[in-house]
Amino acid sequence: MRIIATIIAAAVTVIVTTTAQAFCGFYVARADTSLFNKASQVVLVRDDDRTVITMANDFEGDVKDFAVVIPVPTKIEREQINVGDRAIVEHLDAYTAPRLVEYHDPDPCMRYERYKMAQDNDFPRTAVSEAAKEAGRSLGVVIEASYTVGEYDILILSAKESGGLIKWLTDNDYRLPKGAQKVVDSYIKQDMRFFVAKVNIEEQSKLGYQYLRPLQVAYESNKFMLPIRLGTLNAKGKQELYVYALTRSGRVETTNYRTVKMPSDMEVPEFVQGEFAEFYRDMFARQVEKENERAVFLEYAWDMNWCDPCAADPLSQQELRKLGVFWLGDQGGRSIKPTPAKDVFVTRLHVRYDSENFPEDLTFQETGDRQNYQGRYVIRRAWKGEATCDISDYQAELRNRQEREAQQLANLTGWDIEDIRKKIPFTEDRPSENVPWWKKIWS
Repeated sequence: MRIIATIIAAAVTVIVTTTAQAFCGFYVARADTSLFNKASQVVLVRDDDRTVITMANDFEGDVKDFAVVIPVPTKIEREQINVGDRAIVEHLDAYTAPRLVEYHDPDPCMRYERYKMAQDNDFPRTAVSEAAKEAGRSLGVVIEASYTVGEYDILILSAKESGGLIKWLTDNDYRLPKGAQKVVDSYIKQDMRFFVAKVNIEEQSKLGYQYLRPLQVAYESNKFMLPIRLGTLNAKGKQELYVYALTRSGRVETTNYRTVKMPSDMEVPEFVQGEFAEFYRDMFARQVEKENERAVFLEYAWDMNWCDPCAADPLSQQELRKLGVFWLGDQGGRSIKPTPAKDVFVTRLHVRYDSENFPEDLTFQETGDRQNYQGRYVIRRAWKGEATCDISDYQAELRNRQEREAQQLANLTGWDIEDIRKKIPFTEDRPSENVPWWKKIWS
């Protein structure tokens, strides 16, 4: 039996069986999707009613058991379907990931001024048996189209009622989870079609891929949404979903759930550099709990033309075009160096969800907000050079800062404050050098 697998971002599916110069510090770590198990990813390119969705699935197992059923708001032609490049999705993940940065304290004996810069193929068709079509028609199911795209066999189905569709899928070796009929029925009432994909083993073997590449679909609809309910029916526990929205106008937010910014620009103890993964996972879990497990979290919102600091270089125009950013002009000739794109704003949203706390599909809206935001966490290295003046004031302030960082870390993560303090080498008073008085006048 073919098992339906949750592909991407949980979203939608069902399982069957140029380095910026403004940053005056150092980027040292990032919190990409690899920190979380079963982290699904969806890229949404949106302008007016036009959408291109890229779905990077997290299926594990024998590919012959893979299939996915995705509600879509309109009929899909063959030319609207593509197989994407997983490396580009990984690049987008790295570029938008929350990051850890470090600064170094200057010599407290030197007079200095601090500046802080404002951030402001031809297309082969899949053969579908006449018997399958006839069986579908008798159940009120219409196979509107069938295609082979890369290593995927794809059907576009419509149905009059959920029972007929589920029976047709079951008869064709798609084993749906309990509770599917009620969810499927709600999509049928919205006049949505169903995009069904499974792996063509022969085509995959010819192409030589050892993993499943992302599926891409382009369509027009006034519905700016992502169906996640089917993916919750047979999920084991909560699921992680990352949505990367690419628009012309500005930040994207959810309209039927709260969109909440992750805490940012927080100073944390130096030892967090070695425990950044644990820090971010526990901090995210604590924020989810604070929002009663019903919020969508903003982790990044930025103009794609630059970054500060850069966890990875911005995506090139060529990469964005492959993700479906259709308003970017083709670059004539060959570019010596890939250039960042203008007029593309990226929003990274992260949600941990289940059917109880997220009973509705995610709906979105574009905003005109182009204010830059990033999940950014700061470690400040204490000055460790030779003291040529009285640094007792600096040492006292450093001890106070270390205590503030400890308390802030405990508040962000729920970690025990005493365990945190044990990992911090609190500064001790250091004797000052006996230097001539005149060396202090202009230093």
